[in-house]
Amino acid sequence: MNSDKITKLVLFLVSILILMLTAGMVFSLVGGAIPAFKAFGLQFIYSGEWDPSRGRENYGALPFIVGTLLTSFAALIISFPLSFSTSLFLGEYYKGTRVARILGLLVDLLAGIPSIVYGLWGFYVLRPFLIDLGFGGQGFGIFTASLILAIMIIPYATSLSNEIISMVPNDLKEAAYSLGATRLEVITNVVVPNARSGIVAGYILAFGRALGETMAVTMLIGNTNIVPTGFFQTGNTMASVIANQFGEADGLKLSSLIAIALLLFVITGIVNALGKMIIKKFS
Repeated sequence: MNSDKITKLVLFLVSILILMLTAGMVFSLVGGAIPAFKAFGLQFIYSGEWDPSRGRENYGALPFIVGTLLTSFAALIISFPLSFSTSLFLGEYYKGTRVARILGLLVDLLAGIPSIVYGLWGFYVLRPFLIDLGFGGQGFGIFTASLILAIMIIPYATSLSNEIISMVPNDLKEAAYSLGATRLEVITNVVVPNARSGIVAGYILAFGRALGETMAVTMLIGNTNIVPTGFFQTGNTMASVIANQFGEADGLKLSSLIAIALLLFVITGIVNALGKMIIKKFS
């Protein structure tokens, strides 16, 4: 057997292994979630009640779905101006300079910081600061968690957007300049249109990171099992409620937490599928 056939066989086996791992994960989540869906039906998805009291247990995922989507979308909106501006700074205005290299290293460093460090910083620095400004009596809530998430996902969106912007052919930009275009016109009419699929991919990746973030959000969101109606209220996300309650859960409560994990898996899959559709449209 020649090297090409061996390489092809190895890649095929690895691909099969990934599919098997994914199928095993889905199978285990579905199996664990069945008791919760048998007990509550599809009402589990849109019920806002979370009552673990023995004898009258009633669980619903709506508070955590809303909390997850609120924090993730808010983080994405907050992070966009900073990350997009930084990517343009690195990939266009100061491309190839020492300043861009140093700032790029700092961005990569931020991307590698563990989430627990962000959570501690948010708890001991950001939270007291927001209390002084009057954002909530305890400094907890959707808004605080969203700010930390925004800081966490900025490096991901910035790094990928920067790489894509840097790859826009110089010939296209030089042609625009030769026609009398300004730097701003080149960016808006040449750079961004040619790099938009990669930019969109960067923000989808960042949004996916925000959806599944656990420790930093757990430390700041307030961990209340109610449907939040505003950004300055406490709440819970799907990941944070699992982290908080999984260790002590059993029976129907354990199955409900696994069902929440399954829903988070599905939501993440839907986001990725929509992201691919958007990227294809913009390509």
